[in-house]
Amino acid sequence: MVGLPARGKSTVALKLRESLKHDALRVRIFNNGDLRRKMIPVNTSYARFFDPDNREGVALREKIGLINMQRARKYLNDRGNIAILDATNASRERRKIIGAMLGDHHILFVECVNEDREILEASILQKLDLEEFGHLTQEEAIESFKLRIAYYQSIYEPLDQESNFIKLDSLNNRILSEEISEDIPYVEQVRDFLLTDMVKNLFLIRHGETHFNIEDRIGGDSSLSPAGEEQAKALADYFGNKKIPLIFTSQKKRTIQTAEPIRAFQKKCEIIPLPEFNEIDSGICEKMSYDEIKKGLPHVYGERKKDKYNYIYPEGEGYVTMQDRIYRGIKKTLYLSNPSLNIMIVGHRAVNRMILSHFLFRRREDVPYIYIPQDRFYYISSTHNKKLFQLKGYQ
Repeated sequence: MVGLPARGKSTVALKLRESLKHDALRVRIFNNGDLRRKMIPVNTSYARFFDPDNREGVALREKIGLINMQRARKYLNDRGNIAILDATNASRERRKIIGAMLGDHHILFVECVNEDREILEASILQKLDLEEFGHLTQEEAIESFKLRIAYYQSIYEPLDQESNFIKLDSLNNRILSEEISEDIPYVEQVRDFLLTDMVKNLFLIRHGETHFNIEDRIGGDSSLSPAGEEQAKALADYFGNKKIPLIFTSQKKRTIQTAEPIRAFQKKCEIIPLPEFNEIDSGICEKMSYDEIKKGLPHVYGERKKDKYNYIYPEGEGYVTMQDRIYRGIKKTLYLSNPSLNIMIVGHRAVNRMILSHFLFRRREDVPYIYIPQDRFYYISSTHNKKLFQLKGYQ
């Protein structure tokens, strides 16, 4: 792996390991950060440790890198098929050392590139959950981590001279450039896995019943009804014995209120509201009931009925215009999540239809008719080896 901190290297490494293992390959990740935290008893989270002018820090980091290279070589010489060196490997010099240490094996460099500021900020916040930042305030930890990134940027040399590499847009799963000059085993599988969205366990939930649901009104920012609060509690009880590290919601009260009891039942869980998962904006029809729209705005009611997917509410949205933001929300979710752990999204009816269709590959005209109940949820497992979609009850 190659890339600056917070660019998705570890997420990609985990994704590759999970995918390749299903092909009966023996794969192991050698993560320099994990080894550093185990080897060095003192806290090394302070940014100065990563300063290229800090000779002691450089020596320690080089030692850690060499140990992992040696361990990777031993693993490959024994019974391992693929070793993943998960580190920044920021300089050409470091990559030359990898070549010298492991040159009797095939080497493929995968560089993760992402300059989306919003995603990077969110990724940095995720990093702060590590114990090494526990003694710092959030503001101090963010400042320290950004300075760490700046130190790596000062020595960073992107891939361009190496014999075998893939440069990856790690947010959008796009190959930006590649150079494969050897017949490297498994490279086709690796390339395919890098380009594919993979979720091992995704729980897609619609918010509980709201006061607007009772009145058959659309949009708005209504709170949960008493029945909706009971649904949220039932969900919390159902997922109480499952580890849910992250819950992604919209910015609307009803999704956050549904997620809060679930978080309360977890030992360690964070709610991340994303604007991309906000419900469809119904424009001039916001907060109206369907009956009011039918009677007061018959042209809107009639036109939308003809082509529900492509119809755009006046001064609002349609399914067709939601597509890009929902896609971005999915990419954010997968970028910030560990692909081997459970992922939960609490969304809305139209939003969840769009998310489900992303993995189901439904015809666009059918998307507005996908069944999204409030008393059940969808379980999705979408990998190269398994496509599973189940509608499950929780009460």
